[in-house]
Amino acid sequence: MTSKQSAHWMTSEGSSQWRPGQAPHVARFESIGVALPTKRLTSQELLESLRHHPHIDLERLTGIHERRVADDGEDSLSLAVRAARDCLAHSAHDGGDLDMVLSCSISRYRSGFRQRFEPPLSLHIKDAIGASNALSFDISNACAGMLTGVFILNDFIRRGEIRRGLVVSGESISQLGVNASKQVRSIFSRQLASLTLGDAGAAVLVERVPDGQDRGGIDFAAFTTLAEHSRLCLAYPSRVGPGASMFTKSRTIHKVAIEDAPPLMRDALEQTGLRFEDIDYLIPHQTSSRAIRKGVAELSAQLGAMPKHVVDNLERFGNTSSTTHFVALHRYLEEGRIRPGERVLLLSLASGLEIGVVLLEMDQLVERYGSGTQVGGYGDADDVPVVPVGPAAR
Repeated sequence: MTSKQSAHWMTSEGSSQWRPGQAPHVARFESIGVALPTKRLTSQELLESLRHHPHIDLERLTGIHERRVADDGEDSLSLAVRAARDCLAHSAHDGGDLDMVLSCSISRYRSGFRQRFEPPLSLHIKDAIGASNALSFDISNACAGMLTGVFILNDFIRRGEIRRGLVVSGESISQLGVNASKQVRSIFSRQLASLTLGDAGAAVLVERVPDGQDRGGIDFAAFTTLAEHSRLCLAYPSRVGPGASMFTKSRTIHKVAIEDAPPLMRDALEQTGLRFEDIDYLIPHQTSSRAIRKGVAELSAQLGAMPKHVVDNLERFGNTSSTTHFVALHRYLEEGRIRPGERVLLLSLASGLEIGVVLLEMDQLVERYGSGTQVGGYGDADDVPVVPVGPAAR
């Protein structure tokens, strides 16, 4: 926790740029990697597979045209390993330079739908990328998993305990949608949110900002838990197929998030001396386009301003769970949209109910990407949906 106690966050860390004398170091994102299955499933195809054929326009409701789904031989571990290797391919480091590896997968599937807890996935990932010197462990914090991992590494790095580490997750979670397709009967079904899910792997290498560099890095990272809402999203072993079935009170979760996020966001901005309009890119958790628009509108009304851009990456990828922020950020980096010096705010609203933010200023990371051409399986740059905000959008 910073010396100036946060009024709302359960735990928070500000960079030494904003709190002189607190921690001797600042952390930054050094590289990001993503692994995307090649198989695609459109919302229309998913609706056609529903056993009860309710009258739902899923694409219009969610903004999701298609999502990637794991094929035979792909699972949580394989997606995580591919993402970690892609991250290192963009990095100045190799696995042997890592001090820590954190795996943050919810699904934790290996060899089909066998969930692996011991030995942890992080151990297999570390071995696969040659990180023999790294301490490794798994954490679980629902869809906030990767941002929680970033928060943990940020703390270790700021205190000088380590120089760099890798946060990685592989989510083979679309089976929840397959199971839901056998039971959803109406738009009011608590399994409806499962139809938004897609599969992906993502990884981010977090390292200490070099001495003498006075710009770039993580300005602020914070989390809080609203545990009274922990039962709004629950999963159980499925009775209709392999894996699990998930039951979500989506509207209630969204209502709670809209009520509780503004004071938390205001506090985060006050901690850094920034305003909401200083944020160049806001990347919220990718649940549905409608939820993003409504949530940002409420945030903006409460804070009296709008960020310059709000990222909506749902159309082609859906909700990829704990990897969603980094799939979106990686895409924008690959397509040359983000420039050095711009500020990006990653906002997590996850089951638990967990609210978290990571606010960073972009530096050399941008130079490792930004081809502006077809890369990473994303398609043409013009396909990237950005929600326009500010006066021009009104």
